[in-house]
Order: sequence, then structure tokens, then C-alpha cells
Amino acid sequence: MFSGGTLLRSPNQTVVTEFILLGFGNLHVLRIPIFMIFLTIYIITIVGNLMIIITVRIDHSLHNPMYFFLGNLSFLELWYTTSVVPKMLKTFLNGHETISFSACLLQFYVFGSLAVAECFLLAAMSYDRYIAICCPLHYSRRMNFKMCLLFVVGSWVSGFLSLVVTMPMVSMLAFCESNEIDHFFCDLAPIVKLACGDTQKVRIPAFIIASLVSFSPFLLTVLSYYKIISTILKIPSAKGKQKAFATCSSHLTVVTVFYGTLMVVYAGPTTTHWPNLRKVFSVLYIVGTPMLNPIIYSLRNKEVQNALRKLFNRNAALMHS
Repeated sequence: MFSGGTLLRSPNQTVVTEFILLGFGNLHVLRIPIFMIFLTIYIITIVGNLMIIITVRIDHSLHNPMYFFLGNLSFLELWYTTSVVPKMLKTFLNGHETISFSACLLQFYVFGSLAVAECFLLAAMSYDRYIAICCPLHYSRRMNFKMCLLFVVGSWVSGFLSLVVTMPMVSMLAFCESNEIDHFFCDLAPIVKLACGDTQKVRIPAFIIASLVSFSPFLLTVLSYYKIISTILKIPSAKGKQKAFATCSSHLTVVTVFYGTLMVVYAGPTTTHWPNLRKVFSVLYIVGTPMLNPIIYSLRNKEVQNALRKLFNRNAALMHS
């Protein structure tokens, strides 16, 4: 059944002006505890990524390509999670949440664009690690500031251009029976599921575009790490292997978590036995990954640990002075 705020176009089609995000509507008494848990996770995500950005910005020992990319990744993660989580928290709290048609399309566009941008940025970071380990003598020449800036700008531009074709097609969809989205944010699949008529004209081009913009950086990332691992295995000493692997272990962990959850959500099989399963993995993908990234770099990277320690010591000294 349609809620208020829609206009009849014909007996079978309705002009939708708003959707209802159902979220996890069957949580009932668990809504408040889950709201508090994810609010805490969101705050940790914001604080953690801001700490990475500030640390990379003010610590001169981190002024190199690897941490330039890391700072940009944290900046991207802030917007990536913020594009979904505030509205998601309201669905946890209220059981459902209304969102206007235009706001729904905007959320889909921003979230999708940032996800694609992250794919390209992670690929750029893997290429940086490839040059550092496999071609160390050429590192300063190949990974100069101009090249790093080009990679970052290219990642953002590629992300926000990737949905330019898909958005007009989605905006022209007609809806027949319901405006209730069985999800906690506006993703393509649940929106198209509500549409009537032939949705293949949207599904097929969207699938092709999504495959191209996600598989291309993924392939570059895999090839980079194939070369990296092959080079590390040729190092004769165990200490040398450990030192080389330490320079890319944080990024490899982040890549594994990001693409692992991405594949489960968008490439995994659908299930009719537990309709909320896809939502659960989406929560991990949207909330978990941005929170884990700064934690992974903080725990696995000694340079980041030292920089954070210096930052905390400096702030403590200022507070006591």
C-alpha cells in the first residue's frame, strides 16, 4: 500500500514522491540497544578516521605517497558512512523511516559513487605498494606528488561519473503497488524491485557499468599483489621478507575486508529463508569497514602508531601547560 504523498498516474502506475525505508522493522524491543550499538560504532568511525587525517596532516614523517593515500581514504570513508548511517540509525529507532524520492536517488548516487571511488583509491594504493616493493629505485620518480594527486582526483572523478548513466534510468522508473523499500537505505536492487514494467532496461546496463567500474580496479589490485607477493617470496632472508610484507600488510587487510564484504552483499546468492541476511551483510559493509580501516592501520603500522603517540603526548603536554 502506498503512503501519503503520492499522485495517481494511471490505474496501475503511481508517481512516487516518497519511499518508506523498512530497515529491520521486526526488531521491536531490540531497537534501542541496536541503535545505541551502531551509534557508538558510527562515533568510533568518525573519530578514528578524523584521527588518521589529522595525524597524516601534521606529522612530517608521514608526508609520503602511502600516507597521502591513507589520509584521502579516511576522508572518503567519513562521507561514505555518513551518506547512509544517520538515516539508518533513524530506521533502527523508529522501526521505519520516510525518505523523499529525490533524497532517495541522491543517497543512492552518493553512496554508489563513493563506493566506486574507494575501489579506485584502493587500487591506487596497491599500485603504490607495488612500485615501493618491486621497483624501489624508481619509486620517487614514479610516485611523485603530481602522480599521487592525479590518482586521487581520478578516483573521485571516476566514482562520481560511474553512475551518470544509471541515475536517469532509475529516476524514470514507474512504481505500481508499493513504495516500501525493504532495506535501511536506497540501494539499486530494492528500488528496482518495486518498479513495474520491464526493469531489464535498467538492470542490465546498471550491471554492466557496475561490473566494469568495480572489476577493473579489483583486477589491478589483484595483479599488483600478485607481483608484490612474487617479489617478496624471492627475498632470501626471512627478516627481509617480513620487513617487505610489513609495508603492505595493513593495506592488504583493508582490501580483503572491503572486497570480501562487497562480494557477499552484491555477488552472493540471495536467500528466501532469511530475508534480512543481505541487510546484515550490508550493515557490515557500510558500517564495519569504515570503522575497521583506521583500527587496522593503527594496530598493524608502527609509523602510524608512533605518529599517534606523538600526537597524544603533544596534546597532553599542552593540556598540562
